[in-house]
Amino acid sequence: MQKTYVLDTNILIQAPYALESFEDNHIVLPLVVLESLDALKQADGEQGGNARQVIRFLERLRLQGSLVEGVALPAGGTLRLEVNHVDVALPHGMDPDSASSRVLKVCRGLIEDGLSTILVTRDIVTRIQAQMLGVPAEDFAADQVPSGAGHYTGRADVYVPDALLSLFKREGISAESLYTVDREGRQQPASLTENQFAILRSDREEKRTLLGRFRGGRVYPLCHNGCRPFGVRPRSLGQQFMQEALLLSAEEAPLVILMGPAGTAKTFYSLAAGLEQVMEPESRAYRKILICRPNAQFDQDIGFLPGSEQEKISPLLRPIVDNLEILLDLEHKKEKSGEEELRSRINYLFDTGILTAEAMNFMRGRSITDTWLIIDEAQNLTPRQVKGIVTRVGRGTKVILLGDPAQIDHPLLDERSNGLSYASERMRGSPLCVQLTMQADECERSALALDAARRM
Repeated sequence: MQKTYVLDTNILIQAPYALESFEDNHIVLPLVVLESLDALKQADGEQGGNARQVIRFLERLRLQGSLVEGVALPAGGTLRLEVNHVDVALPHGMDPDSASSRVLKVCRGLIEDGLSTILVTRDIVTRIQAQMLGVPAEDFAADQVPSGAGHYTGRADVYVPDALLSLFKREGISAESLYTVDREGRQQPASLTENQFAILRSDREEKRTLLGRFRGGRVYPLCHNGCRPFGVRPRSLGQQFMQEALLLSAEEAPLVILMGPAGTAKTFYSLAAGLEQVMEPESRAYRKILICRPNAQFDQDIGFLPGSEQEKISPLLRPIVDNLEILLDLEHKKEKSGEEELRSRINYLFDTGILTAEAMNFMRGRSITDTWLIIDEAQNLTPRQVKGIVTRVGRGTKVILLGDPAQIDHPLLDERSNGLSYASERMRGSPLCVQLTMQADECERSALALDAARRM
């Protein structure tokens, strides 16, 4: 049975391809959506670009026939503009002239006409209002992580015959020799994903463990277990795995995705590993470190206030600077460096181009080579933005996506629809991507931060 889907503006400005994602069903765009797209078409960044893309697509359809009467879509189904149902009654207290109310009027009117109608919007409040009117409403699911998908942590506990552990360092261990134990105590063959980290436990002595990474059907020892990037020593199992992922070359692992709660040293370790590989002459693998950190309003430009781009985005980089202060102060453990001295060292990194920062909306269209690229707070990016960043990567560049899907500031994203979760799900199993989720008990910020993470 064919259905009628009414699309809200927020769907199109985040996923302009949505118009071709409803198979052989009917799509209806209320007139207010067209007006909103027209208002956004001059905007910079992702919103403006997507609005223009949708408008150009609608123009191609207009040349085929009347958009008011309905035009066939290339992927099947039809699309039409709805200019009627302006007089549909709304509950007392709802502004009849607001954009969301005008969309809801169309939905209610189509239902009264006998059509099986569903509103598609990313706005939770609009979905609540739709329920008040008896209008079925849902989010756009094409770019969401499946609801039933188990969260991939990038690590696994497996058991191995004790006799094979002696061979591990020389030739690794085949996945066929590994197994797990279910809640009933029954052995199950281990199922590992490419580039997944493994804690190998002896089947005789569980406390006897070895660490490795699965690739090409075997688990091999970690390559960088004894390294201390920029003087930093891993202080947890998760940090050992994180160090391995970060120190793998850009040819072997050009994409690293690190997720987990605050305080687990994701940003700190990424900066340490980057500085080690940019500043050390003997191990220099990248020209510079480039940092991008989106704000909550992901697509706002940096404004017309006085100052350079760096001065305008400096408030967003304060967490980065905090970590730099700790890293640059490590060599003076006995005597803390003064604020002026630390500031001078940090300014040196920026002034010499060793470390640069850019606004997220200036990343489009670039080709980034030989760069250590850190995208912090990536959970506040849309799937389309993350794709745009990763596809900008040229030779010799390593991309590190950092964030916590449980702490999203973007008003139209959630744990399933944000760019970080999307990238994690789509890149799972890629031989070019290493992923790791840090655990709450691996918080290293302070004793208080760890205790609060457990209790609150």
